[in-house]
Amino acid sequence: MDILFVLTILIVIFALAFDFINGFHDTANAIATSVSTKALKPRHAIILAAVMNFVGAMTFTGVAKTITSDIADPFKLENGSVVILAALIAAITWNLLTWYYGIPSSSSHAIIGAIAGAVIASAGFAAINFKGFLKILQALLFSPILAFVMGFIVYSIVKVIFRNSNLAKTNQRFRHIQIVTAALQSYTHGTNDAQKAMGIITMALIAGNLHSSTDIPYWVQVSCAIAMGLGTSVGGWKIIKTVGAKIMKIRPVNGVSADLTGAAIIFGATFIHLPVSTTHVISSSILGVGASHRVKGVNWGTAKRMLITWVITLPISGTLGAIAYYILNIFF
Repeated sequence: MDILFVLTILIVIFALAFDFINGFHDTANAIATSVSTKALKPRHAIILAAVMNFVGAMTFTGVAKTITSDIADPFKLENGSVVILAALIAAITWNLLTWYYGIPSSSSHAIIGAIAGAVIASAGFAAINFKGFLKILQALLFSPILAFVMGFIVYSIVKVIFRNSNLAKTNQRFRHIQIVTAALQSYTHGTNDAQKAMGIITMALIAGNLHSSTDIPYWVQVSCAIAMGLGTSVGGWKIIKTVGAKIMKIRPVNGVSADLTGAAIIFGATFIHLPVSTTHVISSSILGVGASHRVKGVNWGTAKRMLITWVITLPISGTLGAIAYYILNIFF
């Protein structure tokens, strides 16, 4: 069997594994607030998230096309199949490591950094599409800042509207609303995160001379949506505990504000075909809401640990991608 075809099959397997891991690693963020406020039982929240992630993944492909072509040109990528496989191995390694320690790091940063590192190891900095890559980096950088500011504003407005309301009754009403916002946030997660694996598989098909355009094949979209949904069904309890409880004590009114903020920013990014870190966006939304509610009520120690992880993910995953490429290049 042709070695290029074997590599392509391996990439598809690893990309679906990445999407599966992304499901229980990142989707935990989407349902963390609703679980922590007991708006949804954990099992129900996971089922809801799995279904809505699948639906979201089947709705759009714009982000996948960005991943396929904006980091490096897949039609000119030297030793492209080995580059992509190395990137996947690096991103999966980092995702599993951070999941094990319950750190809500970004799968988006991991895979984008790993692709860049493997591309540079293969063909040097000249092979990077700097215009497209910088556009992606800007989206990854500014989206959590926007989420923090927007979360602060949204909750400030909510406080004014409900300032004279009975706190217990208001929270009870918002607990019901949280079911809807958790579904919405899971849907938007699927529209953005599941597409990253779609883009990677399409890159591999182009590198393997099995596909001639950046359009996403339908079977790729369906398989990635299923992998994301199955991964979500496994759950990510360590991440849920960190996001849902260790940042701040979340009440339903806080949860709804954070969910609406996160969903709006993630879907906005999907609409303009930009990948963002759902982990960063959701966590920053909660931080913004917490700062608006009571600055001292936020566990800034947890926030600092998350921020450090966010900062180091790109360079570490890039380094891992380069190392994985050098090792794989010995065998292929």
